[in-house]
Amino acid sequence: MSFRVVRSSKFRHVYGQALKREQCYDNIRVSKSSWDSTFCAVNPKFLAIIVESAGGGAFIVLPHNKVGRIAADHPLVGGHKGPVLDIAWCPHNDNVIASGSEDCVVKVWQIPDGGLSRTLTEPVVDLVFHQRRVGLVLWHPSALNVLLTAGSDNQVVIWNVGTGEILVHIDSHPDVVYSACFNWDGSKLVTTCKDKKIRIYDPRNGEIESEALCHEGSKATRAIFLRHGLIFTTGFNRSSERQYSLRAPDALNEPIVMVELDTSNGVMFPLYDADTNLIYLCGKGDSVIRYFEITPEPPFVHYINTFQTPDPQRGIGMMPKRGCDVTTCEIAKFYRLNNNGLCQVISMTVPRKSDLFQEDLYPDTLAEDAAQTAEDWIAGNDAEPLTFSLKGGYVSQSANKSLSVTKKANILNKASAGTSKSASSAALGGNHATSNNNNASSGSGFVSGVSEKDLRDITDEIRKLKAIIVKHENRIRALEAAVRAQEGDDTDSRPAAAPVTAGNGNSSSKAATDGGAQKESNDNSSANDQSHPTAANDDEF
Repeated sequence: MSFRVVRSSKFRHVYGQALKREQCYDNIRVSKSSWDSTFCAVNPKFLAIIVESAGGGAFIVLPHNKVGRIAADHPLVGGHKGPVLDIAWCPHNDNVIASGSEDCVVKVWQIPDGGLSRTLTEPVVDLVFHQRRVGLVLWHPSALNVLLTAGSDNQVVIWNVGTGEILVHIDSHPDVVYSACFNWDGSKLVTTCKDKKIRIYDPRNGEIESEALCHEGSKATRAIFLRHGLIFTTGFNRSSERQYSLRAPDALNEPIVMVELDTSNGVMFPLYDADTNLIYLCGKGDSVIRYFEITPEPPFVHYINTFQTPDPQRGIGMMPKRGCDVTTCEIAKFYRLNNNGLCQVISMTVPRKSDLFQEDLYPDTLAEDAAQTAEDWIAGNDAEPLTFSLKGGYVSQSANKSLSVTKKANILNKASAGTSKSASSAALGGNHATSNNNNASSGSGFVSGVSEKDLRDITDEIRKLKAIIVKHENRIRALEAAVRAQEGDDTDSRPAAAPVTAGNGNSSSKAATDGGAQKESNDNSSANDQSHPTAANDDEF
């Protein structure tokens, strides 16, 4: 007698459940761009979605408690001159988000607690380098203020956002970069390109460590680093069948696993949960979410189940583990963007009878604090991301952070003064970013990096502008008084007008006209006489 042994796994019974429509986000004009992006980014405080916008690119930012139907005139983040292609929340500050656009500019924004009350058009900093559209933005997992951007100019740039300077420039890709991903500690970088190759870089110097053919199909491919060092990829074969693979960095040419899924033509986005080693495959245009478990034993990638929905998805975002509800054994949460304007919330849950904290489901997860500064990372130091336990619940550490900052200031620097280096100010392409040092009141003759002479010049300019405004206001008041006086005289003169008769109609009409003209001339003279003293007084002011 033959029998089959069922593989033991605590995630074998994971199931997905969609929240009710009133608990989701409706009436959202999701972007219709054909760019292969998720169009959605989520963190424990906000939900950001790229939307259609006239006159430039924009995305909407919603607090998680603002569910239901979203007003058509809801404030947006709209400073780009072209459609927004990709957005990413900073993993070390839940109020900071980066966006890349067709206008070739990367912008970093700060969102106030509670969301937007009016449209935001002024970013914290503009990162200008790319010559063509920017379709990929990615934050470093452990280093503060380190951001990677990639554009259709085949360039990959790593920035220090706190100072606005370029740390590393990689120009070895022969074609458009489809995806990029750091490994667990940020010491390696994997990219996929339109030339069908996968490459592993040293991100500090831009040197290629290894490369190989990824998937043979001509459509977009994706690659991500797993926590234990392996690489998971998605793509297409020559027959346009979708497939995924698992590879070792030192043997990219020989996939450990290569599996064909189906013949759909939508790009698959692999969403990875490093705590549970689960991978969720979400295809653009699909109505399903497949999830797999990665294990050290063959066949290494184990299919678990499929979550089915009736509507296809245009994009999707995955909530960090900090935002999951541990009381209901929720291990993942997704935000699906449908074609009908609905952002549907999907909760992935492990069924458990006990209401106690399940330590086997929730190992220590990624914390909000950075493990090192950008200066430490570029100097060659490696540090794994900081982790913490969800047993006591999660409280955002940026909740009490002051948001009244100066434009272009290094508001992203959250590291303590004893452990972080102050970011030096730098200029790049005409854009300046100043470090956020607490020396504004020092007695060195400088206030926030501005000299006393500059302050005096600015004060004099403001005083002159105020004088001009007062002068114009007085002139406007005088003219308004003259207009009111003229309207009053015209009203009083109408009942006293002589009736028009057949015999003297022409003379009466002429006399009335002459009288009105004379009156108007006198009123104008009076208005001019009133305006001249006012101007004189303004000159004295």
